[in-house]
Amino acid sequence: MKVGVSAEEMQGYNAAIVRGATEGFFSSLAFAAPASFLLHRRWAYYRALPLPLKFMGTVMVIAPCVSIQAERRGLEYDRLHWTGAGKMEMDRVTAEKEAEWKALSLGQKARDWAIRHQYSVIFGSWALSMAVSGAIVWRNKHQTASQKVIVQARLWAQGLTLGVFLAAALLTQSNREDAAANRKVSEFRLVILIC
Repeated sequence: MKVGVSAEEMQGYNAAIVRGATEGFFSSLAFAAPASFLLHRRWAYYRALPLPLKFMGTVMVIAPCVSIQAERRGLEYDRLHWTGAGKMEMDRVTAEKEAEWKALSLGQKARDWAIRHQYSVIFGSWALSMAVSGAIVWRNKHQTASQKVIVQARLWAQGLTLGVFLAAALLTQSNREDAAANRKVSEFRLVILIC
């Protein structure tokens, strides 16, 4: 939120945050309540859990969604109410970024996306490798279930995840080298001070 805002702007900002929190609450509740009900009906281990633990599970889904959606609505409200030189400069920077994005090839776009979502890619690759390695190892009839799951599937998944970590490190290093070679001087502060 900006400094030196009027009471009307503050009320609008608060209304946007409350609207976002409400959206986050009901959308996450629409997922968490049926999921908890379904788990309670179909899984004996979940039925055996005490009620506070079940409640904590639903709260762990709902609370982040509430805060994230409230933050999104607050930022959206801020962006819509920017005026003056700051808005012009932000629009110019956004237009430059869009032009750069359109100029990238499909491979460069994929690389850029992988760099920006590095941790999501690492976690997703770990989960996918765990599922795939579990499915492959589960076919072995000469091992017990605990050997299959605990030892073999984890071993394969950790190996594949290590490969993804190395790829992420290479992407990060090449991104740093590119950034150092193509350093752009931001004139944003200068423009704001002059205006």
